[in-house]
Amino acid sequence: MAGKKQSGRRVEGWKAKSWFKVYSPENVGKVYLGDTVADDPAKLIGRVMTAPLSELVNDYAKQNVKMKFSITEVAGDSAYTSFIGHEIARDYIRSLVKRRTSRIETIVNFVSKDGCKVRATVTCFTLTRADQSQQHLIRKVLSEDVVKYGTENELGVFVNAIINGEISKETFRKVKELYPIRRIEIIKTKVELPKIQK
Repeated sequence: MAGKKQSGRRVEGWKAKSWFKVYSPENVGKVYLGDTVADDPAKLIGRVMTAPLSELVNDYAKQNVKMKFSITEVAGDSAYTSFIGHEIARDYIRSLVKRRTSRIETIVNFVSKDGCKVRATVTCFTLTRADQSQQHLIRKVLSEDVVKYGTENELGVFVNAIINGEISKETFRKVKELYPIRRIEIIKTKVELPKIQK
């Protein structure tokens, strides 16, 4: 008998919950990310959704990039998100590392023009092995370029520049004057959104 009552309570609990359609931010196309369930719309705030970038931009070549979003607004049966980070698959990153070359990495922190705290990991892949002084110069350019772009623009603009490769292309042009390189990638970001004033 106890088992039947417990099952009944579970059914009633699900009946009390509603399904919500979740969408990506407007700057990445307001794409449908999936459905999520809650018994109170307020409980959706802060819930994290992930999606491969390839599904957001209809480009299979970007399947190795995972985008992370946090629900920040609910209207009716729709939930809207803000970007909170991305990461390129580790297997893909390992495939870019070649013998007798260097993988030069730096982590930068900045606050975007609209007040979002961002931590970004920037990686440069060289054509030949770079010595310590060369690596130091490359890290300096990587850090300065990404921080400058990030602080001068709102988060949405920065995210679009990651997606379309604008930051990587601009930085590549500068770094290749210092040392022969093959590729520059912003391989990971983590975003802390501004606190909402109540």
